[in-house]
Amino acid sequence: MTRTGIGYDSHRFAEGRPLILGGVTIPGSRGLAGHSDADVLAHAIVDALLGAAALGDIGRHFSDKDEAWKNAPGSLFIERSLDLLSKRGMKPVHIDSTLIAETPQLAPHIDAIRANLAGFLKLPLDSVSVKATSNEGMGALGRGEGMAAMAVATIEENDA
Repeated sequence: MTRTGIGYDSHRFAEGRPLILGGVTIPGSRGLAGHSDADVLAHAIVDALLGAAALGDIGRHFSDKDEAWKNAPGSLFIERSLDLLSKRGMKPVHIDSTLIAETPQLAPHIDAIRANLAGFLKLPLDSVSVKATSNEGMGALGRGEGMAAMAVATIEENDA
């Protein structure tokens, strides 16, 4: 059986923090505020994976009230989510994602982000899509106050 899940995350920009997207540090950029590393892309992918498996959301499994997740990398959330899927006989087969931000320019980093995510997800590179767009100056994202990401995960459920 094939299942699909949708994920979304957003964070405000914060001075003095690195900007980490899909596990890649984007040089010369303000970071994002959050309890963990605030990797908005990894977090959206985790929500998509968990949603596809009907396992709830990222907050249910990795609460920002739990000090165990303080400054934790998004890659750890992906790894733990894959473990949860595996225990239910499921695995990801494809990820499609979109980053939404006015700045910084993300196009030069997309290939590195895709490669990183493919490694975290144990998927071939052509099964991981990362795109970037702006909000065309509209709303908080358009004013450059933060960044958001959306993801769709396709997973397969092994036959019992």
